Amino acid sequence: MTDRRDFLRLLGTATASGLFAGSLPRVARAAAASYPNRRPPPSARRFRSAAVERTLKRVKAGIGDPKLAALFENCYPNTLDTTVFTGTLDGKPDTFVITGDIDAMWLRDSSAQVHPYLSLAREDADLRRLFRGLIHRQARCIRLDPYANAFLRDADAKPLSWAVHDTPALKHGVGERKWEIDSLCYPIRLAHGYWRATGDATPFDDDWRAAMHQVLDTFRQQQRLHGPGPYRYHRPSDRASESVPRDGLGAPTRPNGMIHAAFRPSDDACVYPLNVPGNLFAAVALRQLAMMSRSLHRDTAFADDCEAMAKQVETATHRDGRIGDAHGHGTWAYEIDGRGHQLFMDDANVPSLLGLSYLGVCRRDDPLYRRTRAKVWSAANPYFFHGRAAEGIGGPHEGPRMIWPMAIVMRALTSEDDAEIRQCLRWLRDTDAGTGFMHEAFDQDDPKHFTRAWFAWANTLFGELIVELHRHRPQLLRT
Repeated sequence: MTDRRDFLRLLGTATASGLFAGSLPRVARAAAASYPNRRPPPSARRFRSAAVERTLKRVKAGIGDPKLAALFENCYPNTLDTTVFTGTLDGKPDTFVITGDIDAMWLRDSSAQVHPYLSLAREDADLRRLFRGLIHRQARCIRLDPYANAFLRDADAKPLSWAVHDTPALKHGVGERKWEIDSLCYPIRLAHGYWRATGDATPFDDDWRAAMHQVLDTFRQQQRLHGPGPYRYHRPSDRASESVPRDGLGAPTRPNGMIHAAFRPSDDACVYPLNVPGNLFAAVALRQLAMMSRSLHRDTAFADDCEAMAKQVETATHRDGRIGDAHGHGTWAYEIDGRGHQLFMDDANVPSLLGLSYLGVCRRDDPLYRRTRAKVWSAANPYFFHGRAAEGIGGPHEGPRMIWPMAIVMRALTSEDDAEIRQCLRWLRDTDAGTGFMHEAFDQDDPKHFTRAWFAWANTLFGELIVELHRHRPQLLRT
């Protein structure tokens, strides 16, 4: 049976060979031959933002390396150019954001894809409407099924081929029902970021509030303090990472106050259901939700509930989610079961251990984080790969040797070391295989062997890195 991973591998091969050229950004004829501009022509772009175009022009002018500048120009606006569908639904602005080569919206990906544009929303009315529409759409998705990770554009849309035999059967409009903690955290992060950037309270209506109550209820259910809760999942597959053991419940645990997950942010099944970076992200998101509820709705009771759960989750994760060493200087685990079993690894998808400071879990100079960060970027992490082309973190999703540019970007975004950041920029510049874009993953020795020619999250995350460097370390881009 074909699943999402098989589909993407086939699609990546097809797009690289030109079979799907019509669905990818077209090469502008007038661009320089060595580093072509691969944005769609203006008439073919799905969404245009004057603020984004101004930022692109200003930042590009500060980049000394012509190839890095071309990559930035292609990648930074890629989400807006190719993946955004706007309109009106139930009398409200509506925004649907696909991942790129999959015509479906992941709550995680859609939030992350537009995150680099948040700081520009105050000055751009079109962007504000886009964000309002996405906040409305995500709330609608959560109310439809808070356990789902991916959604279709409408109830009549063609189901995702790899999910049609999942059990229980999917509701109309649901693309995939892999329960991942971060699927409910990212919409809160997006809403909070939009509110802080603009002061606009318009999207946070009664429907949004109802969705947020479902978020808290779902997190409570998956603490499993009073039983396993309603979630079960099974997919017929010969890959263990595509389904959940124990009749869809996951591995046995001792409930400890942390939130159980069936799947990781990579859409791969957890080994142990208590995912540490996902729980730490949830504590941050719950506090953001409490802040919004108290300020916007004067809902003190709900805000108190959110803060109480955040404290409970954080306390349990700090107590049980660390791995000690002989000298008392431990690191974070990646997953645990609350029964004494701990798994150390990291995955390129965020939330990750590498990305904890990026998500606001801790400061970059936090000693526990620094030890963990160093360890995941080493052979101690079974998904750290070092080759002739680059080194970096991958994951079980694409398997051995496959480095994810997203992890290299995240290393640079969480670094205070100029030399480390420069090295990450060189790896990112030199592993695009001549396509002008980031990819999902590439072979450690041969970047021409890559997956997903059109993966908007990786593209705009790279754009976010360049904008951040232009703002805080412009000298690294000038030479």
